[in-house]
Order: sequence, then structure tokens, then C-alpha cells
Amino acid sequence: MIGRLALAAVLGSIIGLERERLLWAAGLRTHMLVCVGACLFMLVSSFGFADVVAHDHVVLDPSRVAAQVVSGIGFLGAGTILLRGEVVRGLTTAASLWAVAAIGLASGGGLYVPALAATAIVFAILAGMKPIEERWRDRAQSRVLRVSAQAGCLTLDTVQEASGQPLSRIKQFVVQPGPQEGREDIRIAFARLPAGQLSEIAGRLRTRPGVESIEIEEG
Repeated sequence: MIGRLALAAVLGSIIGLERERLLWAAGLRTHMLVCVGACLFMLVSSFGFADVVAHDHVVLDPSRVAAQVVSGIGFLGAGTILLRGEVVRGLTTAASLWAVAAIGLASGGGLYVPALAATAIVFAILAGMKPIEERWRDRAQSRVLRVSAQAGCLTLDTVQEASGQPLSRIKQFVVQPGPQEGREDIRIAFARLPAGQLSEIAGRLRTRPGVESIEIEEG
């Protein structure tokens, strides 16, 4: 039993180190505690009632404590989820806590190979998939140009021609009166466009007659 608890601590620390690297509130110690706690729950469920089961006409289901862990870990995971403006953060950490609890249950139940395999898979998902996710997110997010130009010198068609992008990539084209008469402030948003291409488009638009300034909107 001590070996199972130690294994749970090690496996939980592997997942926790990846979260600690990103400075999340639920880091190394939290993941270790969840994994060891779930392992202990499983040990209690499997072996803690041996003296009671020895009596006649007593039958207990050792999976009932494990089922409570599965549902109960949700409150801890919910504490890591934050809403910042319109962005929800912490879902991945909450999911990793839930997965670590399952790894702890597997360790407590003596399922060593599934526990080790699950740890390797979860770590690969958290560490290995993040660069792919960030690259995809980088391509999917909007890129915005703020243009100050003479009235009428830029239209949706001229922007499409200068950018070389289809109209479906131009997510937004908003024209507002500028601070001076005969001037316009234009906001152009591109969807699914890498940052490097946005700089190239800005350079081409700067060469058009009537365009006074172009700024790339950060974020």
C-alpha cells in the first residue's frame, strides 16, 4: 500500500511539474496531493472494510468510494477556472486534476500499467500538444490594421487586391470619419492570418496613394 501511495505521488508530480512550469495556481503540490489522496481513497475502498466484509450476509461494493472521488474532484477543478473578460482560463488545469485523480485511483487499485500509461499520455498532451495548439490559435485569431487615409482612397476591393487575401479572410472593414475633414479612420480585421503576412499587407497598403499611416493592433 505504501508503494502504491509513493507511485501515485511520483505520477502526480510528473503532471504537476508541467503545470508548475506555466505558473498555474494548481501546480506541483496540488497535483501530487490530488493523486495521493485519490490513491488513498481507493485503498480504503478496496481494503478498509475487510473486517466488516468478513461477517456473514455483508456485501460491500469497493467501487463506491472511487465513484465519489470522480464526482467530488469537480469542486477542486472548478476553483482553477477563471473568467477574465471574455476569456476562460484554467480549463486544462482543471482537466489535468481530474485526470490525476483517475491516475491515483488506478495506482490505489493496483493497476500499475494503466496508471503509468495514463501519466505518459496526459503529460504528452499537456507538454507536447501545447505548441501545436498555440500555432493553430495563432493562425485562427484576428489580425487588425488601423489605417488613417484620405476619404475614399481605400475600399474593400482595394484592400483585397493589396492583401491578396479572399474576401472570406477580411473579417471586418469599418470606416469612420477622421479627426480632420477629408480623412478616414479605417479598421481592417483579417481572420486566420499569420502575423508575418499582416506586416507584408501593411507594407503594401502604405504604398497606396492617400494612405497616411498604418498601425498594427496588438493582441
